[in-house]
Amino acid sequence: MFKGFYNLTSGMLSQTRNLDVISNNMGNISTPGYKADTYVDTTFREMMFSRVGNRDKTATQEIGRQTMAVVPSMIYTDYTHVSPEETGQPLDFAINGEGFFQVRGADGNYFTRGGAFIVDNEGFLTLPSHGHVLDRNGQPLYLGTDDIQVDTEGNIFRGDGTLAGRLGVFDFAEEYQDTLAHAGEGVYTSQAPAQPVDSPIQWKMLENSNVDMVREMTRMLSSQRALQSAAQVLKIYDQLMTKATTDVGRV
Repeated sequence: MFKGFYNLTSGMLSQTRNLDVISNNMGNISTPGYKADTYVDTTFREMMFSRVGNRDKTATQEIGRQTMAVVPSMIYTDYTHVSPEETGQPLDFAINGEGFFQVRGADGNYFTRGGAFIVDNEGFLTLPSHGHVLDRNGQPLYLGTDDIQVDTEGNIFRGDGTLAGRLGVFDFAEEYQDTLAHAGEGVYTSQAPAQPVDSPIQWKMLENSNVDMVREMTRMLSSQRALQSAAQVLKIYDQLMTKATTDVGRV
Protein backbone atom coordinates (compact mmCIF):
# COMPACT_ATOMS: atom_id res chain seq x y z
CA MET A 1 0.00 0.00 0.00
CA PHE A 2 2.79 2.43 0.85
CA LYS A 3 5.31 1.37 -1.79
CA GLY A 4 5.08 4.82 -3.38
CA PHE A 5 7.13 6.18 -0.48
CA TYR A 6 10.04 3.95 -1.51
CA ASN A 7 9.94 5.09 -5.14
CA LEU A 8 9.65 8.80 -4.36
CA THR A 9 12.15 8.91 -1.49
CA SER A 10 14.79 6.90 -3.35
CA GLY A 11 14.27 9.14 -6.37
CA MET A 12 14.94 12.22 -4.25
CA LEU A 13 18.07 10.67 -2.76
CA SER A 14 19.28 9.69 -6.23
CA GLN A 15 18.80 13.21 -7.59
CA THR A 16 20.61 14.65 -4.56
CA ARG A 17 23.63 12.44 -5.27
CA ASN A 18 23.48 13.45 -8.92
CA LEU A 19 23.54 17.13 -7.94
CA ASP A 20 26.58 16.48 -5.73
CA VAL A 21 28.45 15.00 -8.71
CA ILE A 22 27.43 17.86 -10.99
CA SER A 23 28.48 20.45 -8.40
CA ASN A 24 31.87 18.76 -8.06
CA ASN A 25 32.34 18.88 -11.84
CA MET A 26 31.45 22.56 -11.99
CA GLY A 27 33.75 23.35 -9.09
CA ASN A 28 36.67 21.72 -10.94
CA ILE A 29 36.18 23.32 -14.33
CA SER A 30 39.50 25.13 -13.90
CA THR A 31 41.41 22.21 -12.36
CA PRO A 32 44.19 21.07 -14.77
CA GLY A 33 43.62 17.55 -16.06
CA TYR A 34 40.30 17.07 -14.25
CA LYS A 35 37.96 14.48 -15.79
CA ALA A 36 34.19 14.92 -15.56
CA ASP A 37 32.07 12.40 -13.66
CA THR A 38 28.56 11.20 -14.46
CA TYR A 39 26.24 9.69 -11.86
CA VAL A 40 24.42 6.53 -12.98
CA ASP A 41 21.60 4.93 -11.02
CA THR A 42 19.70 1.69 -11.39
CA THR A 43 16.53 0.01 -10.15
CA PHE A 44 16.54 -2.17 -7.06
CA ARG A 45 14.78 -5.50 -6.61
CA GLU A 46 12.34 -5.71 -9.50
CA MET A 47 9.19 -7.65 -8.57
CA MET A 48 6.75 -9.54 -10.76
CA PHE A 49 3.14 -8.64 -10.11
CA SER A 50 0.42 -11.17 -10.91
CA ARG A 51 -3.37 -11.25 -10.79
CA VAL A 52 -4.94 -14.11 -8.86
CA GLY A 53 -8.52 -15.10 -8.17
CA ASN A 54 -10.38 -14.46 -4.93
CA ARG A 55 -10.71 -18.14 -4.06
CA ASP A 56 -8.88 -20.18 -6.70
CA LYS A 57 -5.34 -18.81 -6.69
CA THR A 58 -3.78 -21.46 -8.95
CA ALA A 59 -4.38 -19.72 -12.30
CA THR A 60 -2.21 -16.60 -12.00
CA GLN A 61 -1.85 -14.01 -14.74
CA GLU A 62 1.30 -11.91 -14.99
CA ILE A 63 0.66 -8.16 -15.02
CA GLY A 64 4.20 -6.81 -15.27
CA ARG A 65 7.30 -5.83 -13.31
CA GLN A 66 7.71 -3.02 -10.82
CA THR A 67 10.70 -1.79 -8.89
CA MET A 68 10.59 -0.60 -5.31
CA ALA A 69 13.48 1.89 -5.40
CA VAL A 70 16.19 3.64 -7.39
CA VAL A 71 19.74 3.16 -6.08
CA PRO A 72 23.25 4.28 -7.12
CA SER A 73 24.94 2.11 -9.73
CA MET A 74 28.29 3.79 -10.43
CA ILE A 75 30.11 7.04 -11.03
CA TYR A 76 31.29 7.01 -14.64
CA THR A 77 34.38 9.10 -15.37
CA ASP A 78 35.01 10.51 -18.85
CA TYR A 79 38.77 10.19 -19.41
CA THR A 80 38.69 11.96 -22.79
CA HIS A 81 41.74 14.15 -23.36
CA VAL A 82 41.33 17.82 -24.23
CA SER A 83 43.70 20.33 -25.78
CA PRO A 84 46.33 21.79 -23.44
CA GLU A 85 46.71 25.48 -22.80
CA GLU A 86 50.02 27.34 -22.84
CA THR A 87 50.93 28.85 -19.47
CA GLY A 88 54.56 29.87 -19.91
CA GLN A 89 55.42 28.44 -16.49
CA PRO A 90 58.60 26.28 -16.41
CA LEU A 91 57.12 23.66 -14.07
CA ASP A 92 53.91 23.05 -16.05
CA PHE A 93 53.64 19.89 -18.14
CA ALA A 94 50.97 18.26 -20.31
CA ILE A 95 50.84 14.73 -21.71
CA ASN A 96 50.20 14.57 -25.46
CA GLY A 97 48.59 11.12 -25.55
CA GLU A 98 47.76 8.30 -23.16
CA GLY A 99 49.02 7.93 -19.62
CA PHE A 100 49.37 9.71 -16.30
CA PHE A 101 52.04 11.35 -14.20
CA GLN A 102 52.83 9.23 -11.15
CA VAL A 103 53.27 10.85 -7.75
CA ARG A 104 54.61 9.19 -4.60
CA GLY A 105 52.95 10.34 -1.40
CA ALA A 106 53.27 9.36 2.24
CA ASP A 107 50.47 6.80 1.93
CA GLY A 108 51.02 5.47 -1.59
CA ASN A 109 51.20 6.39 -5.25
CA TYR A 110 48.85 8.73 -7.11
CA PHE A 111 48.15 9.29 -10.78
CA THR A 112 47.13 12.53 -12.45
CA ARG A 113 46.91 14.31 -15.81
CA GLY A 114 47.34 17.67 -14.09
CA GLY A 115 50.96 18.70 -14.48
CA ALA A 116 50.98 21.90 -12.39
CA PHE A 117 54.07 21.03 -10.34
CA ILE A 118 56.43 22.91 -8.03
CA VAL A 119 59.95 22.39 -6.69
CA ASP A 120 59.77 21.77 -2.93
CA ASN A 121 62.25 22.89 -0.29
CA GLU A 122 64.33 19.75 -0.87
CA GLY A 123 64.57 20.36 -4.61
CA PHE A 124 62.20 17.59 -5.77
CA LEU A 125 59.56 18.07 -8.43
CA THR A 126 56.31 17.88 -6.46
CA LEU A 127 52.54 17.84 -6.91
CA PRO A 128 51.31 20.13 -4.10
CA SER A 129 49.58 18.31 -1.21
CA HIS A 130 50.33 14.87 -2.68
CA GLY A 131 54.03 14.09 -3.05
CA HIS A 132 57.06 13.77 -5.32
CA VAL A 133 56.68 13.32 -9.06
CA LEU A 134 58.39 10.16 -10.32
CA ASP A 135 60.78 9.77 -13.23
CA ARG A 136 60.56 7.03 -15.84
CA ASN A 137 62.31 4.59 -13.49
CA GLY A 138 59.80 5.16 -10.71
CA GLN A 139 62.10 7.33 -8.58
CA PRO A 140 61.46 10.84 -7.21
CA LEU A 141 62.67 13.41 -9.72
CA TYR A 142 65.24 15.80 -8.21
CA LEU A 143 65.72 19.13 -9.98
CA GLY A 144 67.18 21.50 -7.41
CA THR A 145 66.07 24.48 -9.50
CA ASP A 146 63.27 25.76 -11.71
CA ASP A 147 65.79 26.97 -14.31
CA ILE A 148 65.23 24.08 -16.69
CA GLN A 149 64.75 23.08 -20.33
CA VAL A 150 62.54 20.16 -21.38
CA ASP A 151 62.30 18.25 -24.67
CA THR A 152 59.27 16.41 -26.05
CA GLU A 153 60.49 13.09 -24.58
CA GLY A 154 60.30 14.54 -21.08
CA ASN A 155 64.05 14.85 -20.55
CA ILE A 156 64.67 17.70 -18.10
CA PHE A 157 67.94 19.63 -18.32
CA ARG A 158 69.11 22.10 -15.69
CA GLY A 159 70.29 25.56 -16.68
CA ASP A 160 73.92 24.39 -16.72
CA GLY A 161 73.07 21.68 -19.27
CA THR A 162 73.17 18.67 -16.92
CA LEU A 163 70.41 16.06 -17.24
CA ALA A 164 68.18 16.01 -14.15
CA GLY A 165 66.12 13.04 -15.36
CA ARG A 166 63.25 12.01 -17.58
CA LEU A 167 59.72 12.80 -16.49
CA GLY A 168 57.75 9.56 -16.21
CA VAL A 169 54.46 8.88 -17.96
CA PHE A 170 52.67 5.68 -16.90
CA ASP A 171 49.64 3.82 -18.21
CA PHE A 172 47.53 0.74 -17.43
CA ALA A 173 46.66 -2.31 -19.48
CA GLU A 174 43.16 -2.49 -17.97
CA GLU A 175 40.22 -0.14 -18.53
CA TYR A 176 40.46 3.03 -16.46
CA GLN A 177 36.93 2.55 -15.08
CA ASP A 178 38.05 -0.74 -13.51
CA THR A 179 41.50 0.45 -12.51
CA LEU A 180 41.41 3.97 -11.09
CA ALA A 181 39.77 5.24 -7.90
CA HIS A 182 39.21 8.91 -7.10
CA ALA A 183 41.56 10.45 -4.55
CA GLY A 184 40.80 14.13 -4.96
CA GLU A 185 40.56 16.81 -7.63
CA GLY A 186 41.91 15.17 -10.77
CA VAL A 187 44.02 12.69 -8.76
CA TYR A 188 43.54 8.91 -8.68
CA THR A 189 44.87 5.82 -6.97
CA SER A 190 45.20 2.31 -8.36
CA GLN A 191 46.09 -1.19 -7.22
CA ALA A 192 46.94 -2.27 -10.78
CA PRO A 193 50.53 -2.13 -12.03
CA ALA A 194 51.43 0.89 -14.15
CA GLN A 195 53.99 0.70 -16.94
CA PRO A 196 56.02 3.57 -18.46
CA VAL A 197 54.90 4.72 -21.91
CA ASP A 198 56.43 7.04 -24.49
CA SER A 199 53.71 9.67 -24.76
CA PRO A 200 55.22 13.06 -25.72
CA ILE A 201 55.48 15.83 -23.15
CA GLN A 202 54.39 19.40 -23.85
CA TRP A 203 56.38 21.84 -21.73
CA LYS A 204 54.98 25.04 -20.25
CA MET A 205 51.46 23.80 -20.97
CA LEU A 206 48.61 22.34 -18.91
CA GLU A 207 45.80 20.04 -19.98
CA ASN A 208 42.44 21.69 -19.39
CA SER A 209 39.52 20.13 -17.55
CA ASN A 210 37.13 18.29 -19.88
CA VAL A 211 34.05 19.58 -18.03
CA ASP A 212 31.46 21.07 -20.39
CA MET A 213 29.81 23.88 -18.42
CA VAL A 214 26.75 24.10 -20.68
CA ARG A 215 26.15 20.35 -20.35
CA GLU A 216 26.57 20.48 -16.57
CA MET A 217 24.18 23.42 -16.24
CA THR A 218 21.58 21.56 -18.30
CA ARG A 219 21.98 18.43 -16.19
CA MET A 220 21.77 20.47 -13.00
CA LEU A 221 18.50 22.15 -14.01
CA SER A 222 17.00 18.82 -15.07
CA SER A 223 18.03 17.14 -11.81
CA GLN A 224 16.74 20.01 -9.67
CA ARG A 225 13.35 19.89 -11.36
CA ALA A 226 13.14 16.13 -10.92
CA LEU A 227 14.01 16.53 -7.24
CA GLN A 228 11.40 19.24 -6.73
CA SER A 229 8.75 17.22 -8.55
CA ALA A 230 9.44 14.12 -6.45
CA ALA A 231 9.29 16.17 -3.25
CA GLN A 232 5.95 17.71 -4.24
CA VAL A 233 4.43 14.37 -5.24
CA LEU A 234 5.71 12.81 -2.00
CA LYS A 235 3.92 15.51 -0.02
CA ILE A 236 0.67 14.87 -1.90
CA TYR A 237 1.10 11.10 -1.50
CA ASP A 238 1.60 11.51 2.23
CA GLN A 239 -1.58 13.59 2.48
CA LEU A 240 -3.55 10.96 0.54
CA MET A 241 -2.28 8.13 2.72
CA THR A 242 -3.10 10.11 5.86
CA LYS A 243 -6.61 10.73 4.62
CA ALA A 244 -7.03 7.09 3.62
CA THR A 245 -6.00 5.80 7.03
CA THR A 246 -8.00 8.31 9.05
CA ASP A 247 -11.13 9.03 7.03
CA VAL A 248 -11.88 6.07 4.78
CA GLY A 249 -14.27 3.66 6.42
CA ARG A 250 -15.37 6.11 9.09
CA VAL A 251 -19.08 5.77 9.82
